[in-house]
Amino acid sequence: MHNQPHSGAREEWGFTLIEILVVILIIGILAAIAIPSFLVQTTKATDASAKEQARTGALAAETYAADHSDSYTGLEPGVLHEYENAVRTAAGGGNAYVSVAEAKESGHGYVIIAVAATPNDTFTYTKKEDGEVLRTCKAESANEAGCHTGKW
Repeated sequence: MHNQPHSGAREEWGFTLIEILVVILIIGILAAIAIPSFLVQTTKATDASAKEQARTGALAAETYAADHSDSYTGLEPGVLHEYENAVRTAAGGGNAYVSVAEAKESGHGYVIIAVAATPNDTFTYTKKEDGEVLRTCKAESANEAGCHTGKW
């Protein structure tokens, strides 16, 4: 038998500490870029849901008026929900809800306010006595993703 001395050098496979740190640094940079973008998109989605709640509430209000001699008197969020199940009237579980629905004093106009659950941006749909419709919003968040305070 031939006895050869065992050499001390072996092949080693793996990553060095520097390589691992560079990869972690790259992942951190990518996350720092992607996470704020994702949060803005989430805010836009909840704001879009609030806009849709306001529009759906307005359609339900028109149906209500048709049933009540073209008067909006007695309009409230619960009534809108009775006319249209898609109208949410309380926070929780959804992205947005109708917080206010009320007739103007004359009974020939109304105001509907929908709130985005996060970040509490408010979208107002107003029908004046003369039939003119105003849609306004107020942003509670600094980035004003889906509501640039003013008209929508």
